[in-house]
Amino acid sequence: MNPLLEIVDLAVSFRTSNGLIRAVDGVSFSIAEREILGIVGESGSGKSLTVLAILDLIGDPNAVVTGSIRFRGIELIGQKPETLRRLRGGAIAMIFQDPMTALTPVFTIGAQISEQIRIHTDLSRHAAQARAVELLDAVGLPDPHRAAARYPQELSGGQRQRAVIAMALSCNPALLLADEPTTALDVTVQAQILELIRKLRDDFNSAVILITHNLGVVAETADRVAVMYSGRIVETADTGALFADPHHPYTWGLLGSMPALDGIRRPRLTTIPGLPPALDRRPQGCAFSPRCGFVRPECLPAPPCLTGTMHQAACVIADHERAAARNQVLAA
Repeated sequence: MNPLLEIVDLAVSFRTSNGLIRAVDGVSFSIAEREILGIVGESGSGKSLTVLAILDLIGDPNAVVTGSIRFRGIELIGQKPETLRRLRGGAIAMIFQDPMTALTPVFTIGAQISEQIRIHTDLSRHAAQARAVELLDAVGLPDPHRAAARYPQELSGGQRQRAVIAMALSCNPALLLADEPTTALDVTVQAQILELIRKLRDDFNSAVILITHNLGVVAETADRVAVMYSGRIVETADTGALFADPHHPYTWGLLGSMPALDGIRRPRLTTIPGLPPALDRRPQGCAFSPRCGFVRPECLPAPPCLTGTMHQAACVIADHERAAARNQVLAA
């Protein structure tokens, strides 16, 4: 079956006085209908730039996007602006990280949602307003009629995020891009938002790309995971396989930094030494090599390629060595 979205060798570069600097470097993945793909990594790893490039929302005149992004077989890179405008908010919707900046403070919540509905559908003004109230009720906002008449600054952070999700759902998108949708929320509201995203897949048959740095969120929500580091995907697998048998040392470090809820309690969490490299000083070989305790000569000439079939990792550590190396990291 053809994927809903297919990205091949995506690169996002920025023109600087020192030449082009690649922030996203050769990213490739696909997502099927009704699938939830989690993309995880540290801040600055290129997660948000990757999803912004899908809808040409980077907005920097010095940005250069190359590669291929195909949605339902249609190439989006280099596409006409009017074609992309029809897709944005309609077939492809996005939940932005900060709902306060994603909403316009001078218009009510209901007006902003109904405006998007009228742009992408043939509903009348009255029907679009009724649909906006219906959506606010669906995402769990109390008293949706009053909420629709309120301005963004009159709502709490969790309520604003629900309003942004309602706007994203307004046209039953085939693909939802969720950029850190739970970062600024408390734990209880975070759980409710994640449940809402899962319900979206069930009710609207939507596929979801979930951007986060929280592996716990991924374990709870995603079907498949892609781990990014310094603009590249270093590991990708089904969620269960990645947590049961992670292949890349960077993934080991991420998992080791999570406190265990059961089993033996470690006296200290695992830490990854050092910092991610600056984009203009990325190592020639594996970008993780300066922070990795298992570096070998094969890592240094060029970045390792993703190898494997269903479970892929950009690492030269052999299969028979992996378990002992991983246990060494997690035991530390």
